[in-house]
Amino acid sequence: MKKYTVTPSPHLRSGASTTRIMFHVILATVPAMAASAVFFGWRALMLIGFCAVSAMVWERLCNLLMKRPDSTNDLSSLVTGILLAFNLPATLPLWCAAIGTFVAIVITKQLFGGIGQNFANPAIVGRIVLMLSFTGRMTDWMIPNGVDAVSSATPLVTGDVSYFDLFIGRCGGCLGETSAAALLLGGIYLVAVKVITPHAPLAFIGTVYALSAITGRDPIYQILSGGLMLGAIFMATDYVTTPSTKMGRAIFGMGCGMITCVIRFWCSAPEGVSYSILLMNIVTPYIDMLCRKRAVGGIYRREKKEAQK
Repeated sequence: MKKYTVTPSPHLRSGASTTRIMFHVILATVPAMAASAVFFGWRALMLIGFCAVSAMVWERLCNLLMKRPDSTNDLSSLVTGILLAFNLPATLPLWCAAIGTFVAIVITKQLFGGIGQNFANPAIVGRIVLMLSFTGRMTDWMIPNGVDAVSSATPLVTGDVSYFDLFIGRCGGCLGETSAAALLLGGIYLVAVKVITPHAPLAFIGTVYALSAITGRDPIYQILSGGLMLGAIFMATDYVTTPSTKMGRAIFGMGCGMITCVIRFWCSAPEGVSYSILLMNIVTPYIDMLCRKRAVGGIYRREKKEAQK
């Protein structure tokens, strides 16, 4: 007689690990890193490297002080540092960047229990805190001008940059947000290796496109400028702070798109992507409850009450 062993779920396992996933994300950021080095010079790479290293240092210090196992090996803090740097202008002083990585790693991540316990995307929170605390420094963007660079507003404010320059990244802005081409390459890679699904990014970008067209704005310009591509591909796909179902991710993306448009079109903030993702991070548990899948053979509370009548 054949015997079956019954064990707790999960019953299907993949070879994916946190370290492996984060390694793929790091590879996906390489095109944007290269683009930032080309358009903003050596200081772009220095700022990215500093954020990556300082994020890992903060994480290791938290591990020691809180007597937790070393979690720097999973590379999640390295990814947080890179993504935070992508949201910073090339002119930002290193001490400001250190404050940003402190907020991202220590306050947003470690104080809530470490990876998997944070309520919001750490890099997003770090960027917002820096924006609110050092608005002048955070809005001192550099625009490529041959070998040199000059301070300028972003294309989202000026509206005078061609589609081609927006696509390749020859415009002012934060390090990792200017080159839509580089970000698309990274996004395609992440989808190809099945690290992310396209539901949230497509819903995010599609919603911004639709609302821009409806309100009389230039949809292509709204998509290619600002931090929309960076937020949609690398921030709105975070495993911890975004919904777990495909429908939930689509709802999450649409919510981000709507909030982004409201802030861009009718508020005084320079950019709405970060705030939209943070607000949707907060409601992620409720989206998961709304889109929760029915367990096979499960009886839910409402059905149980009806059966007892």
